[in-house]
Amino acid sequence: MDKDTLGHLSSLEASELLKENPEAKLIDIRSSMEFLFIGHPSHSIHIAWMEDPDWDINPNFYKEIHQIQIASTNNNCPIILICRSGNRSEKAGLELIEEGMKHIYHIKDGFEGDLDENHQRGNLNGWRYNGLPWEQC
Repeated sequence: MDKDTLGHLSSLEASELLKENPEAKLIDIRSSMEFLFIGHPSHSIHIAWMEDPDWDINPNFYKEIHQIQIASTNNNCPIILICRSGNRSEKAGLELIEEGMKHIYHIKDGFEGDLDENHQRGNLNGWRYNGLPWEQC
């Protein structure tokens, strides 16, 4: 992946990147309610990109992510974004790239995965579906 473009990873690929690179950070960008009540990847950092009830974009999102990245040992650790299905994380990742950040990835199947033929999540793909470590508060 070019460091100046958004990387697209499956949840399994993201898990491998996190294992291979201890500097990489997994950022769960879902709302606080999603993070707390639906569950979240173990060891993820929660920074909401948008927050309910109004779904306004977090004005400090870039600053908070940037602080995590520059605080790393190499000052440019990979940042991996995850949301429910990959839609918000892709948009948030593109926003970070536009702001000049590098080494930004998003998990294209998200935490809960794509909708199945019954319009339900969690039956086709995603972090939980793949049995990757997660927890619920």
